[in-house]
Amino acid sequence: MKRLFSTETLTLLAIVLGIAAGVWMPEAMLSFKWMGDLFLMLLKMLIVPLVFASVFVAIVSLGSGEALKNLGLKAFGYYFMTTALAVTAGLVVVNIVEPGSAHQLAGTAPVSPPKEHTLSALLLSFVPSNVFASLSEGKIVQVLVFVIFFAVAALHLESGKRDTLSGFFDALNDAMGKIAGWVITLTPLGVFSLIGYVIAKEGFGTLWQLKDYVFAVLAALLLHALVILPLVAWAIGRFNPFAYFLKVREAVLVAFSTASSSATLPVSIEVSETKGGVKKESAGFILPLGATVNMDGTALYEAIAVMFIANSYGVELGFTEQIIIFTTATFASIGAAGIPGAGLVMMTMILTAVGLPLEAIGLIAAVDRILDMFRTSINVWGDLLATKVLNRFIPPATRDLR
Repeated sequence: MKRLFSTETLTLLAIVLGIAAGVWMPEAMLSFKWMGDLFLMLLKMLIVPLVFASVFVAIVSLGSGEALKNLGLKAFGYYFMTTALAVTAGLVVVNIVEPGSAHQLAGTAPVSPPKEHTLSALLLSFVPSNVFASLSEGKIVQVLVFVIFFAVAALHLESGKRDTLSGFFDALNDAMGKIAGWVITLTPLGVFSLIGYVIAKEGFGTLWQLKDYVFAVLAALLLHALVILPLVAWAIGRFNPFAYFLKVREAVLVAFSTASSSATLPVSIEVSETKGGVKKESAGFILPLGATVNMDGTALYEAIAVMFIANSYGVELGFTEQIIIFTTATFASIGAAGIPGAGLVMMTMILTAVGLPLEAIGLIAAVDRILDMFRTSINVWGDLLATKVLNRFIPPATRDLR
């Protein structure tokens, strides 16, 4: 009976009820949006202090800069590999399905021209000029850069001062975890409101009009989530990915309803530690890092969307252009913010790279919010698997601050 009324079960029920309410009571669900907004605000309230504390504790727990370097290199190597596999899966599926080729469409939605993307601008955007401004504005990448410097500096302090800092941030981390646990109990209500609002606002009509495109995206996402990622996790991490999913599925459900990997971060950290058997150091470092740079679902989606737009405009993209899409989508996903709709912003870079008009984004804007829920779920599932895989490489002698 207790399992029947668990948060996970109630969340699944909330998704079904939210869809039904969005279809049959759209006006009511539009008015209930405040419940979902409140749930999102509570989650976002935790992001910055939780990231700061968890990353600091994780790095200090590793015990040395050398251990941090080894884990960081493994993390980035793993992220690049899975993102490249995701883009490849997207391109394979879209070349088979060929969505948009049967009919010509025309986009009308105005899109602002993108800023010039350069390597130097990207690198500079990572470094905070005012860390307090970065903290208050929730710029997670800049917060991560600062806290990594801060934690590495703490490793070089004398033991008494280092232990004082570690004790403070360990307590802060545990306190944020307690609050996260309380917020998680509200997940069914938040999910019901958010799902119902999206269905009431968007409806299923637009899904049918773009059914080939939607099918291609969902098919590629499922291929990556159920075949590619589990195979990689099993081969490298040596664990059963589907048994692990049953333990951490709550985070994936929250990602689906919020369409925000950043907002899901407190839930991901909590369930991976308490239910997934992941070490505190791994969850505290890998998950915040993954939420900012590991966007498998987003990269896959962008590759399919650009091919769909090209087909709709009657533009044939050959092997060379698809290599450009592969490269740009892989690297663009690293800079994609963990917020709803970030994929559309990053897509301007890829459209420019292959010479397609930016206003073409209007073709897919109608279904983007619904597909965003699915691709964010894959983003978070990829982060959770990465954390479990890399958890294997944390030395058993690592000092546990708990």
